[in-house]
Amino acid sequence: MKQTRLTKILAAGLLCAASLGLAFAQQTTTTTTIDPVTGTTTTQQTTTSAAGTIVTYAPESDYITFRTAPDVAPVRYYYTKETSILDPEGRIVTWSAVRPDMPATVYYSTVGDRVVVRKVVLARRPAAVIKREETTTTTTTRP
Repeated sequence: MKQTRLTKILAAGLLCAASLGLAFAQQTTTTTTIDPVTGTTTTQQTTTSAAGTIVTYAPESDYITFRTAPDVAPVRYYYTKETSILDPEGRIVTWSAVRPDMPATVYYSTVGDRVVVRKVVLARRPAAVIKREETTTTTTTRP
């Protein structure tokens, strides 16, 4: 009995560790260039991620400012409709969960002169919003 319980606990722990590893897996960007003179093709793969703190976020804007270290100036990271926000367990959350001074890892690519965020993984779980029910009491008196 104890061995099956221990096996189940270890299996659950292994499953959680594997899913967490997938959530934090780095994305790779592949760049292919062709030399016009020699005609040779060069393929370069670079990992584009940064860990730090979200400095500012405003829902009406199209960017967040992000700081990778306390002594570094914040940088603008632009986001699109395709940008996904994940909690530490890898579940998708909404943009309303993003708050200033929240630690995160951003996965991005450079498009022209902009740094475009593809995925944001929050380092801590966003605070839950508690919605309380309102009750209304109606008293009716009869003559």
